[in-house]
Amino acid sequence: MKINADLIKKLREETGAGVMRVKQVLEEANGNRSTALEILKKEGYEKVAKRSERETKQGKVFTYAHHTGKVGVLVELFSETDFVARNDLFEALGKDIALQVAGMGEKEIEKQEFIKDPSKKIGDLIKEVIAKTGENIKLGRVVRIELGKE
Repeated sequence: MKINADLIKKLREETGAGVMRVKQVLEEANGNRSTALEILKKEGYEKVAKRSERETKQGKVFTYAHHTGKVGVLVELFSETDFVARNDLFEALGKDIALQVAGMGEKEIEKQEFIKDPSKKIGDLIKEVIAKTGENIKLGRVVRIELGKE
């Protein structure tokens, strides 16, 4: 079966899997995109489990301040290397988590439904970035400050 290069590219971007692996999975799935996506995501989550014990000593602190000035958030996000800490995926994840905390609070963050896409949980977002970057990523301290209502 001939596999479309555009489909390979899209699945690669979505899952972070290598080009040849995406092509192999598409061939196994007879070109069925949803089946291939399911297989690749499962493989990605299995890799995430293997990486969970690796040390995370690099990272960043992300901030969010609501336009009213009444809510502020600080989020610590760690990675294994500074290269990943400067990665666009890592940056987007940190900003999304800070926004999430501003809107939904800091309790059990990883179990919360993502406010931009309720079909995903914050823990799922973290796992997706781990699968795409190939490094362990951990959420550190989170602080949400709410100024009194006047």
